[in-house]
Amino acid sequence: MPKSRLGPHKSFLPHSKTPKLSYGYQSRMNVGKSGYRVFSANSTTACTELAKKITERLGVELGKSVVYQESNSETRVDIKESVRGQDIFIIQTIPRDVNTAIMELLIMAYALKTSCAKNIIGVIPYFPYSKQCKMRKRGSIVCKLLASMLAKAGLTHIITMDLHQKEIQGFFSFPVDNLRASPFLIQYIQEEIPDYRNAIIVAKSPSAAKRAQSYAERLRLGLAVIHGEAQCSESDMADGRQSPPLVRSSSGHPGLDLPWRHQAPFPGIELPMMMAKEKPPITVVGDVGGRIAIIIDDIIDDVENFVAAAEILKERGAYKIYIMATHGLLSADAPRLIEESAIDEVVVTNTVPHEVQKLQCPKIKTVDVSMILAEAIRRIHNGESMAYLFRNITVDD
Repeated sequence: MPKSRLGPHKSFLPHSKTPKLSYGYQSRMNVGKSGYRVFSANSTTACTELAKKITERLGVELGKSVVYQESNSETRVDIKESVRGQDIFIIQTIPRDVNTAIMELLIMAYALKTSCAKNIIGVIPYFPYSKQCKMRKRGSIVCKLLASMLAKAGLTHIITMDLHQKEIQGFFSFPVDNLRASPFLIQYIQEEIPDYRNAIIVAKSPSAAKRAQSYAERLRLGLAVIHGEAQCSESDMADGRQSPPLVRSSSGHPGLDLPWRHQAPFPGIELPMMMAKEKPPITVVGDVGGRIAIIIDDIIDDVENFVAAAEILKERGAYKIYIMATHGLLSADAPRLIEESAIDEVVVTNTVPHEVQKLQCPKIKTVDVSMILAEAIRRIHNGESMAYLFRNITVDD
């Protein structure tokens, strides 16, 4: 089928009047003639449901494959149909077992590569290891390692959503489309939060202020910033900056009899003293009294900081507290802590499976983003511009 007959001009974005595409022959589209297929990289219920939502919006069938774990915990992938010369989209959500999900994606991509697929595009709504995108002491930038592994496995493109740091795109040797969930979360605020005009957008830390400001400007609301919350404490005294110690030599000069790489600084050279970090007292910059507080962030995983922020906002007079985040990892005891806290509602998207957490905590609500993922797939396959999906999106969003 020519590409021109596959090119609808409708959009999947929020407020769209026609959520389904007006394909020619949409009712019984022959998947083989469409030139692309969509596969699910694991058989978990959440990933399969997201893949089915996407394929239903596209009017295609989910590709036939089998992904399972053998008795020795090795991952096996079997592709059950021909993919030669076609664009293949692999949908992979990241469940609790992150490393198994990564291996499933790598093995499926490699299997499709060896089966002569034309292009292999990974649809990874939440990119794993995105928090490990900076060097920490003697650690490593794991996110860059994962990007190299995906390229080696055969991926030629990635569709993801709200990367933890936008600079992560520079780790890849192929295109990365970093979609945004903000239009969906903003729509939820406007439609589901009564009297949202009396709300104020809150950044739980100064580092989240830019994202919160983007929401505040589009909703035409005020902005508040919490400063002084618990942060990762890093001890500079244990990372080697104080070694080697000064050694008194027989010549009277410290360290001059040692090999050059172990010598202490020459006499008279004094480095500036490193000032120890001290956590300032918690303050809220902005008036939240008598307002609805909406905390904005990209990931909600360990919720202790969010719970502490909610307590501070309650003390300052906020009468309702919402948390809006793209990726709801909600690890460990997060559901219980949310249920027992001053938080009224936690709103996340379905980029990460969290059905179990929703059963444990009715405060957790889900926003569906399958429509923008489907629209991105359609536009990439048809060679259309992705600019429409980024309308009114700022760099800081």
